[in-house]
Amino acid sequence: MPCHEIEFGMFPLEEEEEEGRQLDANGEQSTDPTRFPDGALRLRNPHISEMEQDILYHLALGSGSHDLQEMFSDVRFVCMGGTPKRMEQFAYYIMDEIGYKLPAGTTLLDISFQSYRYSMYKVGPVLCFSHGMGIPSVGILLHEVIKLMYHAKCRDPIFFRLGTCGGIGIEGGNLVISESAVDGLLQPYLELPVLGQMQRRPAVLDRQLAHDLKNLRREDDPFTVTVGKTMCTYDFYEGQGRLDGAFCDYTEEDKLAFLRKIHAENVVNMEMESLCFAALCHHAGVRGAVVCVTLLNRLHGDQVSTPKEVLNKWQEYPQMLVARYIKKALGLPVAVPQRSHPQVVKCPRQAQMVRQQSASFE
Repeated sequence: MPCHEIEFGMFPLEEEEEEGRQLDANGEQSTDPTRFPDGALRLRNPHISEMEQDILYHLALGSGSHDLQEMFSDVRFVCMGGTPKRMEQFAYYIMDEIGYKLPAGTTLLDISFQSYRYSMYKVGPVLCFSHGMGIPSVGILLHEVIKLMYHAKCRDPIFFRLGTCGGIGIEGGNLVISESAVDGLLQPYLELPVLGQMQRRPAVLDRQLAHDLKNLRREDDPFTVTVGKTMCTYDFYEGQGRLDGAFCDYTEEDKLAFLRKIHAENVVNMEMESLCFAALCHHAGVRGAVVCVTLLNRLHGDQVSTPKEVLNKWQEYPQMLVARYIKKALGLPVAVPQRSHPQVVKCPRQAQMVRQQSASFE
């Protein structure tokens, strides 16, 4: 079994099937360390069930303080992206796409606003999170979201990361669906020092899910869809071979040679979260997909010069594709949204007139 030696010791590359048998809800032996027989997630942590309360620190939720099963047991899809604003916009977008109706007088709320770390919005069976930037941030969130799925007894949830990336040989404004993720050394696993030993977790994504997403592209879409390998780096500047950071000890020729080399290895884009997302989803037994829009072709430069309004439009493309998948999975028509106007207010102009007339009466 391959190992990676470090100063304090070594830890074998994890093999999921060697976890051993565990007891299911009926006290019978189960060979699946990630699932109960009903499809609910099983945690790879025996200590959680012994705790009086499991506090999800960065979500401002707890298994003792909140009825997590009542709040979240119907969740089937978890969608995450970098910024709170983008995921709030996606929450409103998916609400119209699936025709989810909020009770009159209510509105979407950032459920985790008291944590000051991540944002979270729930739209029926869809849970939307912001995950911040980079592997440490998305890793912390995934630990707590996976535990949330466990406490809520969600069955077979599917996770999506919707993001932006730099294309390698792909121009800006097109989609890349990751079939697998590698680090900056082209290693297909996440390395994590645990108790002085380097632990490797394979960064495996669900290839069938990736191809199902690709097949949802329509001929009239303004973007192409490429399924390929994603390089996930620990840094935005030197880690991605940029020339515009505060430090740079290599030439433009060095950079281009590196990009051409990894492109020959079927690496088609770069970002900073897919390795951790893939590794933790795979370790948890969760089907996951990474869908990113390219902001530029890195073979042509480092800085994004596209106008902001165009970039904002491009960032809607991953949302469109994932929304189609969710609608298809829910048995809804894929081609059209379930609601074409905001809830309750059918005509904004007439609604404004009503408010003005109401305000004139005391």
